[in-house]
Amino acid sequence: MNEFPLSGRLVPEWFTNAKFGIFIHWGAYSVPAWAEPIGALGDVDPDVWFKHNPYAEWYWNTIQIEGSPAQEHHRTGHGGRPYDEFLDAWKAELFDPADWVELFARAGARYVVPTTKHHDGIALWDAPGTGTRNTVHRGPRRDLIADLADAVRARDLRFGVYYSGGIDWYAGRRDPVLHEDRMDDGRPHEAAYAAYAHRQVLDLIERYHPAVLWNDMGWPRAGRAELPELFSHYYATVPEGVVNDRWDSAHADYLTSEYELDRANEGAACWENTRGIGFSFGYNQVEGPEHMLDPAGAVRLLVDVVSRGGNLLLNVGPKADGTLPQEQRAVLEGMASWMACHSEAVHATRPLEPGSADPQDGGPWVRWTRDERHVYAFVADVPDGADGADGHIVLKARPGLLDPDTAERLDGQPVKAESGPEGVHVTSGGLDTPLPTAIRFAAR
Repeated sequence: MNEFPLSGRLVPEWFTNAKFGIFIHWGAYSVPAWAEPIGALGDVDPDVWFKHNPYAEWYWNTIQIEGSPAQEHHRTGHGGRPYDEFLDAWKAELFDPADWVELFARAGARYVVPTTKHHDGIALWDAPGTGTRNTVHRGPRRDLIADLADAVRARDLRFGVYYSGGIDWYAGRRDPVLHEDRMDDGRPHEAAYAAYAHRQVLDLIERYHPAVLWNDMGWPRAGRAELPELFSHYYATVPEGVVNDRWDSAHADYLTSEYELDRANEGAACWENTRGIGFSFGYNQVEGPEHMLDPAGAVRLLVDVVSRGGNLLLNVGPKADGTLPQEQRAVLEGMASWMACHSEAVHATRPLEPGSADPQDGGPWVRWTRDERHVYAFVADVPDGADGADGHIVLKARPGLLDPDTAERLDGQPVKAESGPEGVHVTSGGLDTPLPTAIRFAAR
């Protein structure tokens, strides 16, 4: 286990070794599946964000903002129908959890975290206090969380749960959120909602024993005094469980960043970056390839995060029928092909010690990881030599760190390495692609 001073607990090794998880945003918002793909969180002017929100899972909020393109789309495309009609239209008739999880596992994910209740307040299990406003009684008419938990554990992955504790547009009714500076205006803080959310999180713990308890948007003020007892109960139930940091600073085992937001958290001892394959978490039919990571981009993101000591929680947004969009499947299939021979350089690795070797972005792309016996250099964008000769790169590392005589490519292709005054000179073919190749050296 690894000590994380923010909580005083020891973070379970499974989490720090996992490196890669899959987030799932699936809900009634997957029926309209519409948002403007204007950019990534943290890169878009906050004054623009909410009226043109690229998060499809925020559809109910965005259509309530006067003059928003989403409001016009809802009027012309859906006749201004009440949002809850999307719950009844959400059938999940093609949902095959085993198929999803098989793909996630081949792509290298070690844990899976689905949304159990997002900001629209619709629960994906028979949550206490929801009456019939959940997927057991309406829409799919099944416990989607139980189905996913069973499939995830059958594949020996860890199962976690996401819960929107700080925003609920149904049980905690508020005016729509218009700006991040007024975010708290959209959060319910009264005792009745605090009790409602507390009871539901307890139910998730008791039913599903989640390995990750992933809250979002903070916690109602009236219920914060009960959080220490909630966390103690969780750890007693799931001793190797982990808790994220979105409980209004009440407690955390690890910190999170989202797209480009809260990047300062990535300096913590234990952290996780999350984002969608596109600019949205929920499925957005408006997104095209130009808005999405391609397989090489997803692999590079994963490698970059891992090389800096973090985990990547990469999101998929299924369609309302229960299928994964083909564009998202293609990214995960690309990651699976790459992971088939590169997994050892990702899972259960750690960053190099500061000053040992620096990442490179200009010209060749280089990142580093290590385990107890090896150092791994990930390289990409290495130009071929003249007349099609193999590419050549100088890996600039602390003298003595790399033993050139032990250089091997994890994909089995030949590689030549020798020491020089500037570093270790590596020559090998096929390094000119954006997809990284890992070269393994015996650690000294």
